[in-house]
Amino acid sequence: MKFAEFVCFEATVASLQAGNRDDAITELVSSLEKVGKLKKRTAKDIATAIIKRENEASTGMGKGVAIPHVKHKAVKDVIGVVGLSGAGIDFFALDKQPVHSVILLVSPLEDPDKHLQAMENIFRNLQQEMFRKFLRQCTELEQVRDLLLEADEDSL
Repeated sequence: MKFAEFVCFEATVASLQAGNRDDAITELVSSLEKVGKLKKRTAKDIATAIIKRENEASTGMGKGVAIPHVKHKAVKDVIGVVGLSGAGIDFFALDKQPVHSVILLVSPLEDPDKHLQAMENIFRNLQQEMFRKFLRQCTELEQVRDLLLEADEDSL
């Protein structure tokens, strides 16, 4: 599954205001709600579910990236959003370093294959040092979109 198939580019937050993990998650989910991808009540439930999942096991995978995710009954298709933080956020990452790039993913309960396909794409790209470096350097929505679309082309 390509980034273009699940990332909501217009909800990208190129400069997260949040100073902690839970606020970053809430900010990204709110961004999806603002562009019409989630309903207001649903957004609160989804943010709560993602934070609960984070409390069980951090998705801060190290090297400055985190992939908070949840499967939720309120969505019918995979939705992703990217958030970037220049200052860095404590995501309780494995390497104990701050997170600068967050890719949040919400997937439908009924279709675990789509969730796995999206996660596979995210992991494959985030394992590449150059991709992480370029993502961290993005300061505008257009730069994030261009980088992800280029990654889609490179995976052909």
